Amino acid sequence: MEKNISSNHVYLAGHVISGPVFSHRTYGEEFYMVTLGILRKSGYEDRIRMIVSERLMGGRCPETGEFLEIQGQIRTYNREECGRNRLDVTVFVQELCYCGSSIFEYENRASLDGFICKEPVRRTSPLGREICDLMIAVNRMYNKSDYIPSIAWGRNAVYGSGLCVGDRIYAEGRLQSREYRKYDEEGNLTVRTAYEVSISRMDTGT
Repeated sequence: MEKNISSNHVYLAGHVISGPVFSHRTYGEEFYMVTLGILRKSGYEDRIRMIVSERLMGGRCPETGEFLEIQGQIRTYNREECGRNRLDVTVFVQELCYCGSSIFEYENRASLDGFICKEPVRRTSPLGREICDLMIAVNRMYNKSDYIPSIAWGRNAVYGSGLCVGDRIYAEGRLQSREYRKYDEEGNLTVRTAYEVSISRMDTGT
């Protein structure tokens, strides 16, 4: 694998599911949450939440069903929910393009150059596939880091399970959304959504 990839880069092409909804304002610049739907070849739709500056929208709002191409970075933040910290995963959009539907193709590509920051967890999926959960720390400006949940499959899972905290990792894949069910402390079943990079290629280096 070539190792000159950007340390944190995402290219997405999909249709607008919802938004824009006001998120926050920084130094007079307003940012909005937009959810993008990206169909896989299997027909499953990943629903990716994005933070978009008003200055990238071209003086108008993306409409539901409209096709967009974006480039950006995966950003993660800790937020409190019901007294517990949860990792919030979004895409910070750096470039945006409105597209016509006649020549449109869905795309979902992510590349990371970071470090293992948590012991890998190897397990078997309900369908019997070998998988490995990885947490990849990627540094960015102003001495900040993003901690990006990732998942490796098959032989990549076996390889990833042998990595140690502090090991450098190069990974390519897609940013996916995945619903799962969990019981709360009162025994109520809730449906949640996890966001993670599904790794198709990976390598390590110094």
